[in-house]
Amino acid sequence: MRLAVISDIHGNLVALDAVIDDLRQSGTIDHLWVLGDLATFGPRPAECIQRVRALPETLGLDEKKFEIISGNHDRYLVTGARHPKKPAEDADKLKELADEWRSRDQVINWTLAQLSFEDYDYLRKLRNDLSLDAPDYGWVIGYHAVPGDDEANLKPDTPAEEAEDYLLDREGRLGIGGHIHQQMDRQLNHWRVINVGSVGAPKTDKRAEYAIITFENGEAHVDLRHVRFDVDTVMADLKYGPLADYRAVQMNFVKAEA
Repeated sequence: MRLAVISDIHGNLVALDAVIDDLRQSGTIDHLWVLGDLATFGPRPAECIQRVRALPETLGLDEKKFEIISGNHDRYLVTGARHPKKPAEDADKLKELADEWRSRDQVINWTLAQLSFEDYDYLRKLRNDLSLDAPDYGWVIGYHAVPGDDEANLKPDTPAEEAEDYLLDREGRLGIGGHIHQQMDRQLNHWRVINVGSVGAPKTDKRAEYAIITFENGEAHVDLRHVRFDVDTVMADLKYGPLADYRAVQMNFVKAEA
Protein backbone atom coordinates (compact mmCIF):
# COMPACT_ATOMS: atom_id res chain seq x y z
CA MET A 1 0.00 0.00 0.00
CA ARG A 2 1.29 3.48 -0.89
CA LEU A 3 0.24 6.61 1.01
CA ALA A 4 1.11 10.07 -0.39
CA VAL A 5 1.08 13.00 2.04
CA ILE A 6 1.28 16.71 1.21
CA SER A 7 1.05 19.72 3.51
CA ASP A 8 1.52 23.49 3.82
CA ILE A 9 0.71 24.63 0.28
CA HIS A 10 0.24 28.25 1.37
CA GLY A 11 -1.30 29.56 -1.84
CA ASN A 12 1.63 28.49 -4.03
CA LEU A 13 -0.16 27.05 -7.05
CA VAL A 14 3.00 26.63 -9.12
CA ALA A 15 4.58 24.41 -6.48
CA LEU A 16 1.35 22.46 -5.98
CA ASP A 17 1.06 21.75 -9.70
CA ALA A 18 4.67 20.55 -9.73
CA VAL A 19 3.90 18.12 -6.91
CA ILE A 20 0.76 16.89 -8.67
CA ASP A 21 2.80 16.22 -11.82
CA ASP A 22 5.35 14.32 -9.74
CA LEU A 23 2.58 12.28 -8.14
CA ARG A 24 1.22 11.37 -11.56
CA GLN A 25 4.61 9.97 -12.53
CA SER A 26 5.32 8.17 -9.25
CA GLY A 27 3.14 5.12 -9.82
CA THR A 28 -0.07 3.97 -8.17
CA ILE A 29 -1.13 5.86 -5.04
CA ASP A 30 -3.60 4.03 -2.81
CA HIS A 31 -4.29 6.81 -0.31
CA LEU A 32 -3.68 10.57 -0.33
CA TRP A 33 -3.59 12.79 2.74
CA VAL A 34 -3.43 16.60 2.82
CA LEU A 35 -2.40 18.01 6.21
CA GLY A 36 -3.65 21.59 5.93
CA ASP A 37 -2.50 25.20 5.43
CA LEU A 38 -3.84 25.45 1.91
CA ALA A 39 -4.15 29.14 1.16
CA THR A 40 -2.56 31.88 3.27
CA PHE A 41 0.49 33.95 2.32
CA GLY A 42 0.75 32.81 -1.31
CA PRO A 43 -0.51 34.54 -4.45
CA ARG A 44 -3.13 31.94 -5.51
CA PRO A 45 -5.20 30.98 -2.46
CA ALA A 46 -8.53 30.19 -4.10
CA GLU A 47 -6.90 28.29 -6.95
CA CYS A 48 -4.99 26.11 -4.48
CA ILE A 49 -8.15 25.20 -2.59
CA GLN A 50 -9.90 24.32 -5.83
CA ARG A 51 -6.93 22.27 -7.06
CA VAL A 52 -6.83 20.33 -3.79
CA ARG A 53 -10.56 19.62 -3.97
CA ALA A 54 -10.10 18.20 -7.46
CA LEU A 55 -7.19 15.90 -6.51
CA PRO A 56 -9.16 12.62 -6.50
CA GLU A 57 -10.38 13.26 -10.05
CA THR A 58 -7.00 14.60 -11.18
CA LEU A 59 -5.14 11.56 -9.88
CA GLY A 60 -7.84 8.97 -10.60
CA LEU A 61 -8.21 8.23 -6.91
CA ASP A 62 -11.29 6.92 -5.11
CA GLU A 63 -12.85 9.78 -3.10
CA LYS A 64 -12.86 7.52 -0.04
CA LYS A 65 -9.06 7.22 -0.28
CA PHE A 66 -8.55 11.02 -0.18
CA GLU A 67 -8.58 12.71 3.23
CA ILE A 68 -7.77 16.25 4.29
CA ILE A 69 -7.50 18.13 7.58
CA SER A 70 -7.24 21.74 8.69
CA GLY A 71 -4.02 23.54 9.56
CA ASN A 72 -3.62 26.53 11.83
CA HIS A 73 -3.74 28.94 8.89
CA ASP A 74 -6.95 27.43 7.60
CA ARG A 75 -8.36 28.02 11.07
CA TYR A 76 -7.17 31.64 11.03
CA LEU A 77 -9.12 32.23 7.81
CA VAL A 78 -12.25 30.60 9.19
CA THR A 79 -12.34 32.03 12.72
CA GLY A 80 -10.27 35.23 12.62
CA ALA A 81 -7.80 33.81 15.15
CA ARG A 82 -4.13 34.73 14.87
CA HIS A 83 -0.93 33.12 16.10
CA PRO A 84 -0.04 34.54 19.52
CA LYS A 85 3.25 36.34 20.00
CA LYS A 86 5.40 37.02 23.04
CA PRO A 87 4.52 40.46 24.48
CA ALA A 88 6.84 43.36 23.62
CA GLU A 89 9.30 44.29 26.36
CA ASP A 90 10.25 47.79 25.21
CA ALA A 91 9.15 50.54 22.82
CA ASP A 92 11.27 49.31 19.91
CA LYS A 93 9.89 45.78 20.20
CA LEU A 94 6.37 47.16 20.40
CA LYS A 95 6.85 49.02 17.12
CA GLU A 96 8.22 45.86 15.49
CA LEU A 97 5.26 43.89 16.80
CA ALA A 98 2.75 46.44 15.55
CA ASP A 99 4.37 46.54 12.10
CA GLU A 100 4.47 42.75 11.89
CA TRP A 101 0.84 42.32 12.97
CA ARG A 102 -0.35 45.02 10.56
CA SER A 103 1.41 43.34 7.62
CA ARG A 104 0.35 39.85 8.69
CA ASP A 105 -3.30 40.83 9.09
CA GLN A 106 -3.34 42.66 5.75
CA VAL A 107 -2.18 39.49 4.01
CA ILE A 108 -4.60 37.18 5.83
CA ASN A 109 -7.48 39.58 5.18
CA TRP A 110 -6.46 39.83 1.52
CA THR A 111 -6.39 36.04 1.30
CA LEU A 112 -9.88 35.77 2.78
CA ALA A 113 -11.17 38.32 0.25
CA GLN A 114 -9.96 36.11 -2.62
CA LEU A 115 -12.11 33.16 -1.49
CA SER A 116 -15.65 32.38 -2.51
CA PHE A 117 -18.07 31.25 0.17
CA GLU A 118 -17.71 27.74 -1.28
CA ASP A 119 -13.94 27.91 -0.70
CA TYR A 120 -14.44 29.26 2.82
CA ASP A 121 -17.09 26.66 3.64
CA TYR A 122 -14.74 23.91 2.51
CA LEU A 123 -12.11 25.12 4.98
CA ARG A 124 -14.74 25.53 7.69
CA LYS A 125 -15.76 21.87 7.50
CA LEU A 126 -12.27 20.35 7.63
CA ARG A 127 -11.55 18.04 10.55
CA ASN A 128 -8.38 17.94 12.64
CA ASP A 129 -6.74 14.52 12.44
CA LEU A 130 -6.50 11.32 10.42
CA SER A 131 -5.83 7.65 11.01
CA LEU A 132 -5.25 4.58 8.89
CA ASP A 133 -4.71 0.91 9.68
CA ALA A 134 -1.97 -0.04 7.22
CA PRO A 135 -2.07 -3.74 6.26
CA ASP A 136 0.58 -5.84 8.06
CA TYR A 137 1.92 -2.70 9.71
CA GLY A 138 -0.54 -1.10 12.11
CA TRP A 139 -2.00 2.28 12.89
CA VAL A 140 -0.75 5.45 11.24
CA ILE A 141 -1.96 8.86 12.39
CA GLY A 142 -1.92 12.20 10.59
CA TYR A 143 -2.07 15.71 12.05
CA HIS A 144 -1.02 19.22 11.11
CA ALA A 145 1.49 20.14 13.85
CA VAL A 146 1.03 17.58 16.65
CA PRO A 147 -2.03 15.56 17.67
CA GLY A 148 -4.65 17.89 19.14
CA ASP A 149 -2.66 21.10 18.57
CA ASP A 150 -2.21 22.79 15.18
CA GLU A 151 0.40 25.32 16.41
CA ALA A 152 2.92 23.31 18.44
CA ASN A 153 6.35 22.58 16.98
CA LEU A 154 7.68 19.04 16.82
CA LYS A 155 11.09 19.56 15.23
CA PRO A 156 14.19 17.44 14.60
CA ASP A 157 15.80 19.02 17.68
CA THR A 158 12.75 19.01 20.00
CA PRO A 159 13.85 17.25 23.21
CA ALA A 160 12.74 13.61 23.13
CA GLU A 161 10.71 13.82 26.33
CA GLU A 162 8.76 16.83 25.07
CA ALA A 163 8.25 15.24 21.64
CA GLU A 164 7.02 11.98 23.16
CA ASP A 165 4.52 13.91 25.30
CA TYR A 166 2.83 15.19 22.13
CA LEU A 167 1.96 11.58 21.23
CA LEU A 168 1.24 10.33 24.73
CA ASP A 169 -2.53 9.92 24.40
CA ARG A 170 -2.46 8.38 20.92
CA GLU A 171 -2.00 4.81 19.76
CA GLY A 172 -0.08 3.76 16.68
CA ARG A 173 3.38 3.26 15.20
CA LEU A 174 3.78 6.09 12.71
CA GLY A 175 2.87 9.77 13.08
CA ILE A 176 2.86 12.08 10.07
CA GLY A 177 2.74 15.88 10.26
CA GLY A 178 3.59 19.15 8.58
CA HIS A 179 3.55 22.72 9.95
CA ILE A 180 7.29 23.27 10.53
CA HIS A 181 8.11 23.38 6.78
CA GLN A 182 11.03 21.04 7.35
CA GLN A 183 11.24 17.37 6.50
CA MET A 184 12.06 14.92 9.26
CA ASP A 185 12.25 11.19 9.94
CA ARG A 186 12.73 10.57 13.65
CA GLN A 187 12.37 7.64 16.04
CA LEU A 188 10.74 8.45 19.40
CA ASN A 189 10.52 5.35 21.57
CA HIS A 190 7.98 3.12 19.78
CA TRP A 191 6.82 5.99 17.52
CA ARG A 192 8.36 6.83 14.19
CA VAL A 193 7.60 10.48 13.43
CA ILE A 194 7.66 11.85 9.89
CA ASN A 195 7.37 15.45 8.75
CA VAL A 196 6.58 15.77 5.06
CA GLY A 197 7.80 19.37 4.78
CA SER A 198 6.04 22.10 2.82
CA VAL A 199 4.78 22.18 -0.75
CA GLY A 200 4.59 25.95 -1.00
CA ALA A 201 7.19 27.41 1.39
CA PRO A 202 9.97 24.88 2.08
CA LYS A 203 12.65 26.02 4.52
CA THR A 204 15.60 24.07 3.23
CA ASP A 205 15.77 24.83 -0.49
CA LYS A 206 13.73 25.99 -3.47
CA ARG A 207 12.01 22.66 -4.10
CA ALA A 208 8.48 21.66 -3.09
CA GLU A 209 8.38 18.90 -0.50
CA TYR A 210 6.06 15.98 0.18
CA ALA A 211 6.28 12.26 1.01
CA ILE A 212 5.25 8.84 -0.24
CA ILE A 213 5.16 6.05 2.33
CA THR A 214 5.09 2.46 1.09
CA PHE A 215 3.88 -0.20 3.52
CA GLU A 216 5.32 -3.58 2.66
CA ASN A 217 6.20 -6.74 4.62
CA GLY A 218 5.44 -5.07 7.92
CA GLU A 219 7.68 -2.07 7.24
CA ALA A 220 7.10 1.57 6.30
CA HIS A 221 9.46 2.79 3.58
CA VAL A 222 9.47 6.61 3.62
CA ASP A 223 10.40 8.60 0.52
CA LEU A 224 10.79 12.29 1.41
CA ARG A 225 10.53 13.88 -2.01
CA HIS A 226 11.71 17.23 -3.44
CA VAL A 227 10.26 18.71 -6.63
CA ARG A 228 11.56 21.71 -8.58
CA PHE A 229 9.11 24.44 -9.60
CA ASP A 230 9.32 27.78 -11.39
CA VAL A 231 10.28 30.19 -8.60
CA ASP A 232 10.32 33.20 -10.97
CA THR A 233 6.63 32.75 -11.74
CA VAL A 234 5.78 32.73 -8.03
CA MET A 235 7.96 35.78 -7.42
CA ALA A 236 6.17 37.68 -10.17
CA ASP A 237 2.85 36.94 -8.45
CA LEU A 238 4.23 38.12 -5.11
CA LYS A 239 5.07 41.60 -6.39
CA TYR A 240 1.54 42.94 -6.12
CA GLY A 241 -0.71 43.93 -3.23
CA PRO A 242 0.05 43.26 0.45
CA LEU A 243 2.07 40.14 -0.42
CA ALA A 244 4.89 42.29 -1.77
CA ASP A 245 5.81 43.76 1.61
CA TYR A 246 5.21 40.73 3.77
CA ARG A 247 5.36 37.25 2.32
CA ALA A 248 8.03 37.94 -0.30
CA VAL A 249 10.64 38.29 2.44
CA GLN A 250 9.32 35.30 4.39
CA MET A 251 8.93 32.52 1.86
CA ASN A 252 12.16 30.63 2.00
CA PHE A 253 12.50 29.80 -1.66
CA VAL A 254 13.11 33.46 -2.49
CA LYS A 255 16.47 33.41 -0.73
CA ALA A 256 19.53 33.58 -2.91
CA GLU A 257 21.05 30.26 -3.86
CA ALA A 258 23.95 29.31 -1.59
